[in-house]
Amino acid sequence: MKFAVFTASLPEWTPEEAVSKLAEQGWDGIEWRVVDQPPAPGGVASFWQGNRCTWPLSTFEQDVPRIRELTGKAGLGMPSLGAYASSDQLEDVERLMRGAAALGVPQMRVTVGKPGPEGYRAAFERRRREYREVAKLARHYGVKALIELHHQSLISSASAAARFVEGLDPDCVGVIHDIGNMLHEGYEYDPWSLEILGEYLAHVHVKNAAPVPQRVEGANRTDWTWRWAPLRHGVANLPRLFEHLKKIGYDGWVSVEDFSTEVPLEERVRDNLAYLREIAG
Repeated sequence: MKFAVFTASLPEWTPEEAVSKLAEQGWDGIEWRVVDQPPAPGGVASFWQGNRCTWPLSTFEQDVPRIRELTGKAGLGMPSLGAYASSDQLEDVERLMRGAAALGVPQMRVTVGKPGPEGYRAAFERRRREYREVAKLARHYGVKALIELHHQSLISSASAAARFVEGLDPDCVGVIHDIGNMLHEGYEYDPWSLEILGEYLAHVHVKNAAPVPQRVEGANRTDWTWRWAPLRHGVANLPRLFEHLKKIGYDGWVSVEDFSTEVPLEERVRDNLAYLREIAG
């Protein structure tokens, strides 16, 4: 297996700093975040706003030469693009695929979103129809479209993903297994979730999370929510996940997107690689 970092989790670093630090630490690759994002509130970079390690979608194709040079000089691979265009935004999907093809990136995320007013079943079928068009673009550009298992989306579980991709060409469409997202919603026992995805398993994201209680004002009850946790200290049994990835012969990329904040960024990223090497054997 090869290990990369998704740059959504590197909000404080510029692209130049990111490739330099990841190469120095011994990472194999980098998964670039590509999206037109809102500015940081108060000028403080965060994971989702003002993230300094993000390439704007609006200038992505023009930025391709710079991205290629930066990443190549650092000796890093690019397993996938962390893009945010959805299956109903075909112009943006095509723009991203053109850029990915020019970079030599073999795959990219294409999101499906959550149900709208029409309800889950109707939204599911509509997105499946849209994804058939996405698959045509994927075939044309040679860039596989990836659906990420994600809470609060149409595809939160491996079973839902298997239903969604049924009949689509696995050379054109694949699935990102994300155990951290599945803790929030859609968790299925690790060995089974990998088996369910089968030939559609194309990429792996890892992060971790833990439940935290929330008191309900004026009520004698407790609500629970999930908070991102360090890889070593969340609910997800990452050693077991890697054990079964090895059993099925997975030798592809694993990208870390660690949104915990207990440990300073550089130390956090360095220890994550040490932990992945430890549990991957």
